[in-house]
Amino acid sequence: MTSRERILAAISHQEPDRVPVDMGATPSSGISAIAYGRLSRHLGIPDSRTRVYDVVQQLAQPEDAVLDRFGIDVVDLGRRFNAEDGDWRPVTLFDGSAAEYPRWFRPEATPQGGWRALADDGTELAMQLKDMNFFDQTCFPWLDDYPADMSGLPAAMGKVHWAALAHSPWDNAGRPDFWTRLREEALALRATSDRAIMVVVGCNLFEWGTFLRRMDNFLMDLLAEPEQVERLLESLMEIHLRTLEKVCAAVGDVADLCRFGDDLGTDTGPFMAPATYRSLFKRHHTRLCEFVHRHSTMKTFLHSCGSIHSLLPDLIEVGFDVVNPVQTACRDMEAQRLKKDFGRDITFWGGGADTRETLNHGTPAQVREDVLGRLRVFAPGGGFVFNTIHNILPDVPPENIVAMFDAVEEYNRAGG
Repeated sequence: MTSRERILAAISHQEPDRVPVDMGATPSSGISAIAYGRLSRHLGIPDSRTRVYDVVQQLAQPEDAVLDRFGIDVVDLGRRFNAEDGDWRPVTLFDGSAAEYPRWFRPEATPQGGWRALADDGTELAMQLKDMNFFDQTCFPWLDDYPADMSGLPAAMGKVHWAALAHSPWDNAGRPDFWTRLREEALALRATSDRAIMVVVGCNLFEWGTFLRRMDNFLMDLLAEPEQVERLLESLMEIHLRTLEKVCAAVGDVADLCRFGDDLGTDTGPFMAPATYRSLFKRHHTRLCEFVHRHSTMKTFLHSCGSIHSLLPDLIEVGFDVVNPVQTACRDMEAQRLKKDFGRDITFWGGGADTRETLNHGTPAQVREDVLGRLRVFAPGGGFVFNTIHNILPDVPPENIVAMFDAVEEYNRAGG
């Protein structure tokens, strides 16, 4: 099988010729810049460059040599943007290693040794404290209350760091030729690679409420002011559907997966009761999935952290084909239980390596055993794409990353 065929077979719940693998196709299945730099040096990749394409999470764009070394089967369409050396500028990360930021990203140093990301009008959008490995949101545009008029929603969204400091390709979205170029780059990527293509669209719903109002306020809003939440969701859907219309028209027949995001879970369960999800969010997620399925050939991919076992029947009914990152350490999210309860109905993209304890603190031998055990549960029958549980963070030794992918190769060579 080609990589694209392998990914699509797995999503169709057919067992492919080998377990398909992702690293870096989404900002929730990638690798931190510090970990990537250490990995590339460990592998001895000549002239390797650590390019931080997602500045909020400080994630690196894996180079072709790394994708080839680990047999990666899927890539982010955004890698075709900011492809020239002049699109980048040199920086030094907190561990002292060299990296590159997109040329447009120029945070302001603080006296304490950290960095502030500012809007054009001087508003502080996010802060990276000294030795912190990501930029944390500091601007919550609707912190005090909802506006009477929702017409200002796009401007408010632009003051949230996830939008203001967007990763590629969306950092190019303001260009007049963006949608034409998005199609051209997707066609070029498909012509030069047999890997599946992911387009990351976001279209968050619950999360946009937390970005605008702050988590504590929005969680109270779900129960105390559901009518305000519904006003926000309807306005968000107008924006999201306009975006999806353009995405589907540009690349809906070229890209293979459309990645949405909405973190619905905590360590111990969903942020809300399933009844609340059904009353406020479910119909909107249904509209998003129906639009993609009706107007493209892309599969729908939902990133949702945490314990979402009790929501998975609804997410399957909504029309999501794939769920990520499959946080098996959370309550009710054990690998065996997920595979038994939902393995025929949705594809698990993640859950392949424990990123809380084993991958970062274990030995290579322990990583191998952890990965092989998870593969034996998730891989049979398809419906699984190997990926770590969320991103590979800076404290993960390169030897453990190699051991993880070697374990996948060992499983594949043995035929499962």
